[in-house]
Amino acid sequence: MNKNDVVTPCIAVCKTDPISGFCYGCGRSDEDKSMWSDPSTSNDWKENNLSVLRQRLTGWQQEAFNKSYENKKETGLSLIKQKLIESKK
Repeated sequence: MNKNDVVTPCIAVCKTDPISGFCYGCGRSDEDKSMWSDPSTSNDWKENNLSVLRQRLTGWQQEAFNKSYENKKETGLSLIKQKLIESKK
């Protein structure tokens, strides 16, 4: 990945709410996920989508996403993946 690429917001929770259609972990819809996977999607679109996602999430969910996403940007791992790796040591 290019250092200028925007890190995907997936934090490895990956469960979709059946009513809203949004992921409980990152707040993305299936359409959002498709756009993130498309190599032609611009970083501008991704940055804008991150703002939309943060507006979808509230309270503890938003706080957990923000902490895990920041960890992922710094270490390459979401907090869930990091804890799984640590628990296997």
